[in-house]
Amino acid sequence: MRPDSVRYRAAGRLAQVVVRRAFAEFVGTGLLVTVVIGSGIMAARLSPSDVGLELVENATATAAGLAVIILLVGPVSGAHLNPVVSLVDWALRGRRGGRDLAAYVAAQVTGGIGGAILANLMFALPPITISHHERTGGHLWLGEVVATAGLVALVFALARSGRAHLGPAAIGAYIGAAYWFTSSTSFANPAVTIARTLSDTFTGIKPSSAPMFVLMQLVGAGIAYGLIRLLYPDRVLADR
Repeated sequence: MRPDSVRYRAAGRLAQVVVRRAFAEFVGTGLLVTVVIGSGIMAARLSPSDVGLELVENATATAAGLAVIILLVGPVSGAHLNPVVSLVDWALRGRRGGRDLAAYVAAQVTGGIGGAILANLMFALPPITISHHERTGGHLWLGEVVATAGLVALVFALARSGRAHLGPAAIGAYIGAAYWFTSSTSFANPAVTIARTLSDTFTGIKPSSAPMFVLMQLVGAGIAYGLIRLLYPDRVLADR
């Protein structure tokens, strides 16, 4: 077999792996958004006069659903389910794999949009209902920085300390708690933020409020990157 044929076949197998992983991210992020929005709609319908109870129901469903989704797609793609997780992973690996990063982010954003549409349809709503829920103000933006920094730091602390098997439970628990200890109720995910603009329901966010949320999520991711480099320097260097 000629060397160029070997290279072509190897490239083809690699492309198949990237597609499979990206598809897992598409499915996983879509399911995550479906859980977030769908449980929010159900909570609002079952407890229409008690916002606190609605948040309990939404947070509990999201925490449990996220843990299950990580178990489902984690063995295939690592279950990033979040562009900032993929971005920090790329940075910690010495900025290698730009094609994989682009594929993951595209899959996460489109999967999230699909999840929002699915949740709307399951509750007999139009496929897309632009949210009018304004979420703005310095306190909410700070909440997003804290929520995202904590989430991303946890993900990589588990991976780099040999405790990745605890990820589903630990990450689910963190998100469930962050619904309550952050003022923003912990979006902590640009793909989920974009998707939540498409549902004018309990968990929605007005499109004009989304850009600052995404910016603060990127800031939080940068802080998490610094923490991981500081706390686990040997592990980071070993990956390069």
